[in-house]
Amino acid sequence: MHTEYIRLTPLWRNEGARLDCVFVGTNADNAEDTGMRAYDIACILAFFSFTYQGVVYSCAVIRWFNKIHDAPDEDTGMWMVRPAFLPNHSQHIAIIHIDSIYRAAHLVPIFSSSYISRDLKPHHCYDAFQAFYVNKYTDHHTFEIAA
Repeated sequence: MHTEYIRLTPLWRNEGARLDCVFVGTNADNAEDTGMRAYDIACILAFFSFTYQGVVYSCAVIRWFNKIHDAPDEDTGMWMVRPAFLPNHSQHIAIIHIDSIYRAAHLVPIFSSSYISRDLKPHHCYDAFQAFYVNKYTDHHTFEIAA
C-alpha cells in the first residue's frame, strides 16, 4: 500500500504556512468518471477530529478549487484549476472527512505576462495567482489520475 504525508504547517521555517493540496474524491457515485472527472482539488487549511456517540471522526478544513475547463489544457496536457468562490465572493471553504482525500496534489502557478515581485513568498502563491496547473508529472500515480 502506498503511503504519503499530507502536511499542514502553520509556520514553515519561521516564514509562513505550508498548505498542501490534495485530490478529493467527489464523484464516487458515477463509476464512469475516472481521473480528474472523479476528483476535485482542495488546499488543506486545518486538520481536526471530534467524537460523536463514541465514534472519532477525522476531518479537514479545505479551500476548494474549480476546474477551469472540462478537459486538460491542449498545450501542456495538464488540468487547470482556480480558487473557488461563493456568490458573495468569499472563499469556498468546507469540512470533509479525511477518508475522501485520495492523495497529495502539486499545483503549478499559471504565470501571466505581468511582473512578479521578488518579495513574493511561497506561502502567498495561492493568493497571488489566479489559476494553477495540476502537475501530472510529479509521479506515475498522479499521472494516472490527472491524465
